[in-house]
Amino acid sequence: MNPAELKAVVEYMESERGVEREVIIRAIELALQSVGEKNGEVDEDLRIEIDRKTFERKAYRRLSDGSEIETMPPHMGRIAAQTAKQVIMQKIRNAEKELIFEEYKDRIGEIITGTVTRFDRSDVVIELEHGEAVMPSKERVPTEEYEVGERVRALILNVRDRERGPEIVLSRNNPDFVRCLFEIEVSEISDGTMEIKGIAREAGYRSKVAVISHDERVDPVGACVGMRGMRVKNIVRELSGEKIDIVRWSEDIHTLIANALAPARLKHVDADADTRTVRVTVEPDQLSLAIGKRGQNARLTSKLTGWRVDIQKDEESMNFEERVAVAVTKLAAIEGIGDSYAEKLVFSGFLTLEGILAAEMSDLSSIEGISPEQAKSIWYAAEVEYIKEHGEITE
Repeated sequence: MNPAELKAVVEYMESERGVEREVIIRAIELALQSVGEKNGEVDEDLRIEIDRKTFERKAYRRLSDGSEIETMPPHMGRIAAQTAKQVIMQKIRNAEKELIFEEYKDRIGEIITGTVTRFDRSDVVIELEHGEAVMPSKERVPTEEYEVGERVRALILNVRDRERGPEIVLSRNNPDFVRCLFEIEVSEISDGTMEIKGIAREAGYRSKVAVISHDERVDPVGACVGMRGMRVKNIVRELSGEKIDIVRWSEDIHTLIANALAPARLKHVDADADTRTVRVTVEPDQLSLAIGKRGQNARLTSKLTGWRVDIQKDEESMNFEERVAVAVTKLAAIEGIGDSYAEKLVFSGFLTLEGILAAEMSDLSSIEGISPEQAKSIWYAAEVEYIKEHGEITE
């Protein structure tokens, strides 16, 4: 490899692959030294040096007293020259891998932009400015489709140093992707005036973001929405239309639940700190709004607050048929009672656990379709459920 070839390799790797010139030259020196062998072994007393300006090779041999003298560079035939080229490229590739790992290892949690290059089954392979990343199928948004050549933004979820090279894992599914988008779009969050206290997300469909302001002059919800709604619109656009609910955070669980379930109007909110359960009562016309489509609003509220959320219609506002239906549903959910006995019990006047536990066995076994053995099973099932809910049975 003559000086012109060496220079061409260095300039290409520097400009096209982003590897520093000194790293490349040092890799070439080590590669050339490795093929300067005698008797099939590496000559450890030989050192190859490349002039940084002319790219001429020089060789130095270490003497017994530790000093060096210049000597003729080892002659390389065609096979040795080819071996040298392979070693050089391997060392440069290793240097490039180390460079990529160093560049990204401290950027976990950042948003980055790349180009979709191919698909590995359902994983998306994305080319970054330096290196390649993968977005596994579980980190994709289920409602999104990606095309080769498309530019995408994603969260750097993890960076692992593998033998074959750094593995950069991206995500558009993770809740922290939403968090980062808010930090980018809302300056009051990035400068610490406001804080995101929690995020609950069903990627592609809906997210709830709880925010608090540390400055009483700043409205956290208004700041996130932005002038004419532009801030949140930009985030929704990046999320391909995913709905965003911005919730005002409160340390009081009653207030937080009310804020999270808005715009549904709640009649009562009762919180049990021991079981971390919140029972919410709403008017019948507010039930579907509070629960949400397929239970999504209640489910996200539970994720956001960390409390189990039980939403029910106000029984005082129900007619007789509605009360019967609610009673059947509640009893049917109890293991050991189920659908098979719930309706028989309710239509015989046993609408609650308390009613079943207060009954005599003969009262239960007198119900059509319930034998004495089944009556015992029902009573014990009611006892277990009551203890779960209340801790003990009071006489």
